[in-house]
Amino acid sequence: MDLIIDANVVISALISMNGKTRDLIFLEEFSLFSTEYLLEEVEKYKTEIIKKSNLDEESFKLATSLILSKIKLIPFLEFKSLISKAKDICPDPDDMEYFALALSKKIPIWSNDKRLKQQTAVKVFTTSELINEFEL
Repeated sequence: MDLIIDANVVISALISMNGKTRDLIFLEEFSLFSTEYLLEEVEKYKTEIIKKSNLDEESFKLATSLILSKIKLIPFLEFKSLISKAKDICPDPDDMEYFALALSKKIPIWSNDKRLKQQTAVKVFTTSELINEFEL
């Protein structure tokens, strides 16, 4: 299953390295894609992630690297032409790039942001829905 993964899912996996979110990320059935913006968001919340996860700096880097190894980051230029359309349908301006990428690839988004389900143009799965779907 191809999915666009957003930062809140990656951050959740980093905070709880033994949780279901991490298990889903490493399922062979998934091909995960994201925007390069994901890296900025993870870096922005790095201090909070380290604090909540009890990881030290080195462990944080290793965990981040491991998770990112499962995600193909797509350059902005590849979906830039769909930003305007994404802006029209995305309920959260911070998630516009994920929507543009989803429109470009014609695949769903994996996010726990409930606001993203307030539209019907792009399918959005929550972690709970994927856990139920894959019986984890």
